Amino acid sequence: MTSTDGRSSEFPIHPIFLERWSPRAYTGEPMPEAVLHTILEAARWAPSSYNSQPWRFLYALRDTPHWAKFLDLLNPFNQSWAKQASALIIAVSESTMLPPGAEKRIPSHSHSFDAGAGWGYLALQAHLSGYPAHAMVGFDMERAFATLNVPEGYRVEAAIALGKQGPASLLPEGLASREKPSPRNPLASIALEGGFAP
Repeated sequence: MTSTDGRSSEFPIHPIFLERWSPRAYTGEPMPEAVLHTILEAARWAPSSYNSQPWRFLYALRDTPHWAKFLDLLNPFNQSWAKQASALIIAVSESTMLPPGAEKRIPSHSHSFDAGAGWGYLALQAHLSGYPAHAMVGFDMERAFATLNVPEGYRVEAAIALGKQGPASLLPEGLASREKPSPRNPLASIALEGGFAP
């Protein structure tokens, strides 16, 4: 068993998996672009079906010309706290792939699954870099296609905020009490030997 930050695993794991969580209280401190590139570099090395690497990470750093465009895609609730983030990312995935030796692209069953692996690597590197990440689906996905020039054949997956973590008191009223690592369901509820019970 591993314990940290009020979280405990049922079996021994590396502490980073318990230490990483998704805060909303950010200081508004700018992020050097090189740090963001390091975080995205980690995502680049995630596994994917046939090494198709279907993920694309569209981003804006705060205090740049693209910032307002990305922030405006979020719903009002997420804007209320993400406006203090250092960077915003929209993750998308390509829904087709070209397997080795194939002459034409085919549908990719795992493109979202693979993009999720990229998000996982991104989230861990963001934690290690001191700019924890918070993913969300509360944004205008349809408008993101047009606003960010997403080509046909891609799926908009999630928005991600990253920033230097600040105290919960920076959050709008009602969110401060929720600013803590969340628990997880028991392992037995997600790991089912032999399949689902009949």
